[in-house]
Amino acid sequence: MVSDQGIRNWKLRITELMKINGKGKNKSLLRFTTAGSVDDGKSTLIGRLLYDSKSIFEDQMEHIVQSGKRLGREELDLSLLTDGLRAEREQGITIDVAYRYFATPQRKFIIADTPGHIQYTRNMVTGASTADLAVILIDARKGVLEQTIRHSYIASLLDIRHIIFCINKMDMVNWAESVFTKIKDELTLLTVKLNITNAHFIPISAKHGDNVVDQSSKMNWYTGKTFLNLIETIEIRKNKNPDNKRFPVQTIIRPHTTEFHDYRGYAGRVAGGVFRPGEEVTVLPSLRKSKIKSIDILGKALSETISGDSVTISLEDEIDISRGDMLVSTDDLPVISQDINLMICWFNERPMKVGGRYLIRINSNEAGCIVKSVNYRMNINTLENDFENRSINMNDIAYITIKTSKPVFFDSYKKNNITGSMIFIDEGTNETVAGGMII
Repeated sequence: MVSDQGIRNWKLRITELMKINGKGKNKSLLRFTTAGSVDDGKSTLIGRLLYDSKSIFEDQMEHIVQSGKRLGREELDLSLLTDGLRAEREQGITIDVAYRYFATPQRKFIIADTPGHIQYTRNMVTGASTADLAVILIDARKGVLEQTIRHSYIASLLDIRHIIFCINKMDMVNWAESVFTKIKDELTLLTVKLNITNAHFIPISAKHGDNVVDQSSKMNWYTGKTFLNLIETIEIRKNKNPDNKRFPVQTIIRPHTTEFHDYRGYAGRVAGGVFRPGEEVTVLPSLRKSKIKSIDILGKALSETISGDSVTISLEDEIDISRGDMLVSTDDLPVISQDINLMICWFNERPMKVGGRYLIRINSNEAGCIVKSVNYRMNINTLENDFENRSINMNDIAYITIKTSKPVFFDSYKKNNITGSMIFIDEGTNETVAGGMII
C-alpha cells in the first residue's frame, strides 16, 4: 500500500536516482529473474523494490497511477510497473517476460519478471536463461506448490547457482514465524534434492514493503538481510570456468581501407576464458593453429579479454575462418561429435517428433539434426524420470538424443552454459521450438 504522502515524499527524493545513475559506471551488473505461481506477487515485489529504492521516474509513476484509476484500483498497484500488456493489467497476471533496469550505489541490476502460469513455462525458461540469480516467490498461505517445484527445477537445470526464496504475503498469515519456518523446511529439502547449494529464505510482504528494502518491524524474529541488501551484496561468479577459452566467431572484419588494407579480424563475444595477444589458439572445425596477433575493441588494443567481452581478434596466420567457427585453447578442445545428449524444454504447440528434422543453432554455428530418441520425460510433480510417457508437448522437459548433419563442437552446459546450449528451429516456419542444455 502506498499513501499520498508516500508519493509526495518519493517525488521529493527522485533526484537521488539521477545521482546514483551518474556515478559508479564500473559497478558490477547482476541479472536476476523472478518466478513463482500465479498471484504470488512477483510484479508487486519488483514494483515495491523500484519504488522504495527510488528507481521510478515521475512519468512512470504518473502512468501507473492513471492506469490504476482506469482499472478501478483503489490503492496504487505497483505491479502495473512491470505488467505492460493490456491483458496482463486486466487479469492481474504476467504473460510475457518484462525486463527492468535499475541501479543502487552498490550495483546495477537487470530484472526479468517471468509468468507464473504453467502454459507460460517457456517464457520463464527464456527469461531465466541469462540470469545469475533466481528469485522464487511463495504465497505464505499456500506454501510450496507444483510451480514452486517446477521453477526451482528449471533454475537448477539452467545452472543458476544462487536462489532467493521469498515467502510473500506474510501480512495475510499474521506475520507468523511458524508458517515461515514450515515453508523454509520444505524448501530446504527441495534444494537438497535439486543440489542447489546457495539458497536464501526471506519472509516478506511485497504489498506493504516489509523486508523488501527496509527491515520489517512486524517480523522481529527474522534477523537476516532484506531483499535489496541481499541482492546488493551476494557474490556472483560470472566466469564459471575461467580456464576454458571459447570464442565463437560471429563475423569477419575486412575494412578494405588504405589504413587497414590487409586487416582481417574475427569479431564475436568471448564465451569463456581469457585471451591474450601472443597466445596459441586452435581454430575449429579445421583444427588449424595460430597465435593471436591483436585484440581490438572500438579501435583500442586490449592486453587481455574476459568472458562476455565483445571484441575483434586477429591472427598471425592467414586461415580460412567463417561465421560459426570457434577459437579455443590448443590444450583444451571442446567435444566434436554428431551425436548429442541434452535436456530440452519444448516451446511449441506442435509436439516434438521422434525422427523429426530441425535446425539447431549453437552460438553462431548452425546444423541440421534428427531427433533419434526421447530417453525420458521429467515428471515435475515428483522430480522423477518418466520412462513410460515419452510424448513431448509444449512446456515439457525431456532428455533426448539427436544426430546432427555435420560434426559440431560443444561443451557440457555445466562446463560452459554458452557453448553448451542450443535452440531448435522449425525449418518450415522458422519458429524457435525448443531450448536445449547439453549433458
